[in-house]
Amino acid sequence: MRIARWLPMGVILLWGMAALIGGLFAAGGNAIDLGYILVSPGESGLLGFDDLGRPVLQRLMAGARTSFLVSLGVVSLSLLIGTALGLLAGYQGGWVDLLLVRVIDIFLAFPGILLAIALAGVMGPGLDNLIIALSAVGWVGYARLTRGQVLSLKTRDHVTAAVALGSSRSFILTRHLLPLLAAPLIVETTFGLAGMVIAEAGLSFLGLGIQPPDASWGSMIRDGASYMLVAPHLVLAPGMVMLLVVLSLNLLGDRFRDRLDIRQITGQRRW
Repeated sequence: MRIARWLPMGVILLWGMAALIGGLFAAGGNAIDLGYILVSPGESGLLGFDDLGRPVLQRLMAGARTSFLVSLGVVSLSLLIGTALGLLAGYQGGWVDLLLVRVIDIFLAFPGILLAIALAGVMGPGLDNLIIALSAVGWVGYARLTRGQVLSLKTRDHVTAAVALGSSRSFILTRHLLPLLAAPLIVETTFGLAGMVIAEAGLSFLGLGIQPPDASWGSMIRDGASYMLVAPHLVLAPGMVMLLVVLSLNLLGDRFRDRLDIRQITGQRRW
């Protein structure tokens, strides 16, 4: 049981370590060797070689760096924009809040991944454009969560007392409201990382994300789909790695949600 509890954290740490050293394997992962085309996993290569004779293991390491950078960049940018807009609209109210709600409704009227595909297609492929395209649709969830929390928190006694004492708006937002938003935002961020890993792989699978010869788990699955019968390791290796990372992030998010839920903490103390 103890191993099962720490396994998700271990997978995420391995993902982060692979991202840190993934740049060292980029050149080796892009090296073409016609003598190793579609060679199965074995002594010559732990996870085999792809259709151009490139080592799958090194390309997985380089792809880990890509997915880590994209997911971290998108979530950080989305969190910053969404939290700022949600704080301002929820506390200010009036036409500012109404405008944000209408913008959120417009974004929610379209499937987020389709809007990201459209933006990525307009701006063109590339790491920077991929982060911008995913951030353009990723901020909505953070803004809606922050706004809903602020609407319920701004009527609490400590906020009312701060207003009566003449505290500035920025002081109330940063010192009285933002700390209380940390717990739900941490949980949302964890789930957001998992969603961005899948979104990056999906856009790269469609050819709108990371471009060859750079490695991405999505593009590796796309390239290996044509050789499923003769070299299934080309799809299984990146697919299983992505499955483990996303599953670990979701499990970690569930654990954070349970640990930060005040109702469950109160119930445990009561029992």
